[in-house]
Parts: sequence; structure tokens; C-alpha cells
Amino acid sequence: MRRALLGWVTVAAVVLGAAPAQAAVGGSGPYLADYETSAGLPNHTIYRPQTMPAERLPLYVWGNGACSANGLSQHNFLREIASHGFLAIANGGPNASGSTTSSMLTQSIDWALAESSRSGSKYYGKIDTTKIAVGGFSCGGLEAYAVSNDPRITTTTIFSSGLLNDADDYQLRRLTKPIAYFVGGPSDIAYPNAMDDWGKLPAGLPAFMGNLNVGHGGTYDQANGGEFGRVAVLYLKWRLKGDTAAGRAFVGADCGLCGGQWQVQQKNLTLGGDTPQPEPGAACSAVYAVQDQWNGGFVATVTVTAGAAAMSGWRVALGLPGGASISSLWNGVATGTTGSVTVTNQSYNGRLAAGQSTTFGLQGTGNGGGATVTCTGS
Repeated sequence: MRRALLGWVTVAAVVLGAAPAQAAVGGSGPYLADYETSAGLPNHTIYRPQTMPAERLPLYVWGNGACSANGLSQHNFLREIASHGFLAIANGGPNASGSTTSSMLTQSIDWALAESSRSGSKYYGKIDTTKIAVGGFSCGGLEAYAVSNDPRITTTTIFSSGLLNDADDYQLRRLTKPIAYFVGGPSDIAYPNAMDDWGKLPAGLPAFMGNLNVGHGGTYDQANGGEFGRVAVLYLKWRLKGDTAAGRAFVGADCGLCGGQWQVQQKNLTLGGDTPQPEPGAACSAVYAVQDQWNGGFVATVTVTAGAAAMSGWRVALGLPGGASISSLWNGVATGTTGSVTVTNQSYNGRLAAGQSTTFGLQGTGNGGGATVTCTGS
């Protein structure tokens, strides 16, 4: 049973106050970061390093507190993330008014993937389209939940938020990828619902819960986003850049956030990214679907579903049509890029209960239609 929270999605607007009219370049990371807008992505605010690093930028899409359309609502926090070599996109334009929707998070992902593959774009080849995180604060966290089943998303981050109604619990049941909660402790108005969500997560899902006793307002307005900014950077470095040193802040009884000001809970967390090697035996099925096709490229998803028995891992034999080639793939590990390709599960989505499904996705060049898929499992 969830606690009724009348109007708590508007509390963030009161707590945070107005965003600065002008925001300085900065952040504590190795790349000074700033924000910009794009005519190709209206009603959004894009945070990026001023000077692009040599490595590609993982993507972080963000829903603001109170679902505010002001993309500077959590400016210090998002600029800090960008300064560590990420592309962060907030719903809403700089100092804009009104409210946002969850579909705007999907628009951010679509735009970033298109810009990464568009010749002439400043982001051409600069975005790691296989590493995408979604997050949000308060009402923005509800927006993040709403799109968390997008197969392109690597991990979900929920800040001081929780589902408002038990009828929405299906959003928890469909989670297949790691999730992290950062909450303001028992004085946070979203605390009861966040903890209710925590108790209902699917068995086997990698999950982290951190409570810092700062209340619902968090630390977003502090220099570099304060403590929430610091831990968000660590989490994204771990999940999107494979930085196991950063991951030690979250994993194990002696984790970096354990035993200090954070109250920590963990589920199914490991530092390693080893992929279980499935053996033939357990029945499973795979369904291939083209999500988007354009002149010269496509995006497709493959849904893997366990049969009558549980599986500890899966392998999909993917037969691509002539002339098609995989340029990026998420939520799976691929061997090969053309012709006959083998895709195995990641460490976090191999275990499936009987009848349970998970999805991996890919972006490629050429025509994606007519591919074949065959699934085996263990």
C-alpha cells in the first residue's frame, strides 16, 4: 500500500526556487562543461564538454523536478555530469516555462543517435550510442520510469521519486536492466514510495538504494550538484564507462558509500561484467523487429523470451541480410558485425524466469529488414 502524497510532484518547484538566469561554464571533471540548444531538438537543454574528449560520450537523459520545462532546473548537477565526459540532455529549454512529458526523454535519445550518425554534425561519431542512462528527480523520476523499458537504455536512476499508485507497478515488473535510487532520507516526501518500489523490484535485478538525509530538495543547487552530483558521476562512470573503481562506491559490504552519511541497500550487485556462457538445453524464443529504417541505416530490437523453464543465460544467432552491418549494440554482447552474428546476454539480463522476456537492440547500416533470429539458452 502506498502512502497518499497529495501534490508531491509539485513540491520540487517550491523547494528548488528559480534557476539562475545565466549559468557559468564549469564542473569538477576534466572537461569544462556548458549548455546549448539545438534546432533539431526543441524544448531541451543539452549539457556537454566545451572541448570534446577523444573518447565517445555516453548519454544521460534527464527529467526535471516537478516535470518543469526549465532545462536549467538542475543545472549545477547536470553540468557536473557533463564535465566528466558525458552528454546530458534535460527536458525543457533554458529558463522555459510549462511542464514536460516522458516522451521528451525518448526524443532526446532519438536525436542523439541521429546526430551521432549524421555526417556534418558536431556529434558525428562522438556519442556512445550503446551506453545510455535515463534519470529524473521527483516528477522527473516518474518520467524516467515511464521510458525505462526502452531497449536502448542501459540503466535507470531515480532521484527522490517513487510510483504514486499501485496500478503503476507494472513499470517495476518490466525492468530488466540495473537501477539505482538516490533519495533524501525519511524526511523526503518521496521516501515511502521509493522504498515501496524497492521492495517490489524483480528478483535478480541489480539495484542500489542510497538515502542521504537531506530531504526532498536534494543537493542539486550546491556547487557541482553537491553530494548527489558526486555519487551520480560515480554511478554513471561505473555503468556507462565500465569504471570498476567508481563501482566500488556501490558494491559490497565495504562499499565506498557504506558506513558513512549514506544509508545503503544493495541487490544483486557485482563489479564484474563477465557474461555467462549459455549451454544449449532450455527452450527460448527470439523475435526480431525493425523499429526505424532510413536511407542507409536502421534500428532494430530482438526480444528474447524464456520457455517453460527458467534460464541462466541465452544466445541468439542473428542472420543479417546482405549489405547490413551492425554499428552499435546494447544489452547484449555481439560476436561479429555482418552476416551471421552471435549475441549473448549481458551479466544483468541472462537470468529469465519461465515466460519472462528481455530485449537487446542494435543500430546498423544498410537495410535491416529480413533478418533471422534463433535462440538457445541454459
